[in-house]
Amino acid sequence: MLTFTIRRLLLAIPTLLFIALVIFSLLKLAPGDPTANVPLTVPPEVKAKMREALGLGQPNYVQFYKWLVQFFIIEPQVMIDHFFGTDFADGKLRVISWQWRGPVMDVVVQRLPQTLWVVGLSYVVGALIAIPIGVISAYKQYSWFDQIGTFISMIGFSVPTFFTGLLLIVIFSVYLGWFPSIYDTTLVVNDWPSFVKQMKQIAMPVFVLALYNAAQISRFMRASMLDNLNQDYVRTARAKGLSEKVVVLVHVLRNSMIPVVTVIALGVPGVFGGAIITEQVFKVNGIGDMLIKAIEANDLPTVQTLTFIFAFLIVIFNLIADILYGILDPRIRYD
Repeated sequence: MLTFTIRRLLLAIPTLLFIALVIFSLLKLAPGDPTANVPLTVPPEVKAKMREALGLGQPNYVQFYKWLVQFFIIEPQVMIDHFFGTDFADGKLRVISWQWRGPVMDVVVQRLPQTLWVVGLSYVVGALIAIPIGVISAYKQYSWFDQIGTFISMIGFSVPTFFTGLLLIVIFSVYLGWFPSIYDTTLVVNDWPSFVKQMKQIAMPVFVLALYNAAQISRFMRASMLDNLNQDYVRTARAKGLSEKVVVLVHVLRNSMIPVVTVIALGVPGVFGGAIITEQVFKVNGIGDMLIKAIEANDLPTVQTLTFIFAFLIVIFNLIADILYGILDPRIRYD
């Protein structure tokens, strides 16, 4: 397994480089100039200095190199100066956002905790809810529990997140007043009251994404359990006198988790994509909101960076899914 992991990690490097080259090249072809809206009264030499400050006067291969290097330069200024030298400290090798007028990765790092609060918690909650529902629905097929679970899953998977989000805002913020409708981006969690306030303001966006995730995962969990409950090894385990709890929760559940792991692992990048809409609805100051604003402002460096981050998540979680296959099923061994 270790050899396989190392080999896949080494293979991921050229894969990510190729993806980065494609993203950079395609977005470079897109029209856009950060100095296009500068008033005509601004002298040409001032415009030239502005373009130079944004790194637009350099060859494409230099800009591509700087764009790749920026992903590794997110440390504080003192650490950058100490470990990497003055070229990093003075910003020569840092990609500047056209809209925020600062290093792109610094803005991403500032926005990322807000997204992780919502996306990370929603995915964990969704998975923890979906797996038991899928197991019970399959074991008690066509029961009232299965019927209700199927109905709720169809609603959660069919209704778009922006509609669910607006509905929750109308009910729980406007009429009941239980939760805030606008996300407080200035909140710093450093004590119990601030933590409670953070939980209240992320409750609705987390529920919206968790409902969507749980609906998808529970359907896969149910189908996988139904497929394994009729296998020969299940009848053999029961014939040997094993308790029903051990048969279902140890033997059947472990084999049923193999396809579900794929859904869970590969669904993480998709959740980040879905969070773009949810962050817009609840005004969460995360990377989804950042991407929308960058697209509206034609901020190509920021769009390139966030797009590559999504591609990076897909490659990494593909690797995680492959590793989990070998852990769940002893028959799947890579070395």
